[in-house]
Amino acid sequence: MPTAIVTGQPVPGSPLESDLRSLGFEVRMAASTAEAETLLAAAPAGDRVALVDARFVGHLHALRLGLTDPRFPLAAVPGAVTAQPAARQALTRAVARDTSSGGGTAVAVDSIADRVVAELDADGSEVHRPELGSLVAVVPTDPQARNEARQSVAAVDDEAVRLKSAVKSRDGFFTTHFISPYSRYIARWCARRGLTPNQVTTASLLTALIAAGCAATGTRGGFIAAGVLLIASFVLDCTDGQLARYALKYSTLGAWLDATFDRAKEYAYYAGLALGAARGGDDVWALALGAMVLQTCRHVVDFSFNEANHDATANTSPTAALSDKLDSVGWTVWVRRMIVLPIGERWALIAVLTAATTPRITFYVLLVGCAFAAAYTTAGRVLRSLTRKARRTDRAAQALADLADSGPLAEAVRRVARRGLPGLAVPAVALLGGAAVVACAAFSDFGSALPVIGALVYVLTSALAVARPLKGALDWLVPPFFRAAEYGTVLALAGKAGVSGALPAAFGLVAAVAYHHYDTVYRIRGNAGAPPAWLVRSIGGHDGRTLLVAVLAAVLTGAQFKVALTVLAVVVALVVLLESIRFWVSAGAPAVHDEGEPA
Repeated sequence: MPTAIVTGQPVPGSPLESDLRSLGFEVRMAASTAEAETLLAAAPAGDRVALVDARFVGHLHALRLGLTDPRFPLAAVPGAVTAQPAARQALTRAVARDTSSGGGTAVAVDSIADRVVAELDADGSEVHRPELGSLVAVVPTDPQARNEARQSVAAVDDEAVRLKSAVKSRDGFFTTHFISPYSRYIARWCARRGLTPNQVTTASLLTALIAAGCAATGTRGGFIAAGVLLIASFVLDCTDGQLARYALKYSTLGAWLDATFDRAKEYAYYAGLALGAARGGDDVWALALGAMVLQTCRHVVDFSFNEANHDATANTSPTAALSDKLDSVGWTVWVRRMIVLPIGERWALIAVLTAATTPRITFYVLLVGCAFAAAYTTAGRVLRSLTRKARRTDRAAQALADLADSGPLAEAVRRVARRGLPGLAVPAVALLGGAAVVACAAFSDFGSALPVIGALVYVLTSALAVARPLKGALDWLVPPFFRAAEYGTVLALAGKAGVSGALPAAFGLVAAVAYHHYDTVYRIRGNAGAPPAWLVRSIGGHDGRTLLVAVLAAVLTGAQFKVALTVLAVVVALVVLLESIRFWVSAGAPAVHDEGEPA
């Protein structure tokens, strides 16, 4: 059980002790820094500890934000500081320094907790200070100030603040206006019944899978039920994050579930629509796979651009200034958020079209909408990159190299071509190489050797593209070009196979590889680095897989190629899933949470 050490003389009528106990703390009293140091040393080493000034006046939620958030080793609000086990040593040193400076001889006028925070800052420790907004957290020094503080507490409804802060600060139009106004109350209902965000996330996944199953029936009733259930799944998807923020229940497992289940739900639903269409005699597997490829490439554009500019200096441009100016006009903000088809708008569109039309029309509209959104966002980011004078860091270059997912073949060629390419030649060569292999696959007969030649050219151009650190203005386009090339080649060759089941097998392979790429993104976001090198080598990298699929298409019959794609999909899925599960349930996995980026 975490321990809260209340420093100073207790204040009659103060609810502090009961508030701390309601937050799960065992309360201990200390009249001086010396006593606090003794109690700190006696607290179990594996538990969280907190120092709180006995004169503290504030909202319960202010204490909750400052003392219970699991994401930060050290955190503080005025009059209170906390340390998780990993930061206990830093807190102990700070308390010892305060004691040696004379703070332990008597109860000082100022706050012991605040002096300890000052010592932590002086020591270079990173102390998280949550944004309190209208919440009150103060240490009054006289009765009048205390009375005024209590009046300030009474004037603000901290439950209303807590509910409001449970919602993302930045979200899409549909989510903001049609989901969050009531999903936050579902989150509170879940919190009061002891449900966890992970349980709600799992319920969202199950609901989406049932929706996919309804779509797979191919009946009008099934399509209507699928649309309704898809919206219900999205409501739960919003609720799990709001529950995590409302109850401050963040976890590494929750981060993994949140990072992967959205894509699993959406792509499983695509498969359900394709199965339902097949029951009605319409084969839309190529459209389903195309939608997954386009959506995945959109995401990697987002990820690559953000990582390239994560810590860039001189990160300004006329395009960015125009964007900021447009953001000052209220209606343009919502229009710009809607046209990029974030997850809320996209799922609402899919749900309505599923219920009212056919799977083919649903995919046509989805492909057109996502293609427009991709063109809009990518064009804006290209303009920003060309018009800004930014110096990108080694960290950004390494992140882009990890996102590139180069395998042993490209690495071997890269070591030979050490000098690399200049400037804009890097993304240009990546684009041309990717276009070459996809064109060879799309415009040749099945069994032709031309896709193999195109894949060999692709291996060479891919190696040249990553031969030097990716610090150029448009080098962030390299990973998206690689994704489009690999996935597009698989789609084209499976479509050319001309046998039933080849495209579903290709859908499974792309889904398995895409999971690996999403997993890489969220590891990088959590500053945990890319997946281990052995994993990338064992599944071939984007270049090795593209060449392998091209060779299989050249030497096998259509039926054999379908089986080969199925086996390859199963092998890749098993390898990446086992390693991903091992990582995300380990103690060292980061707690990554989306706080508003459109997905």
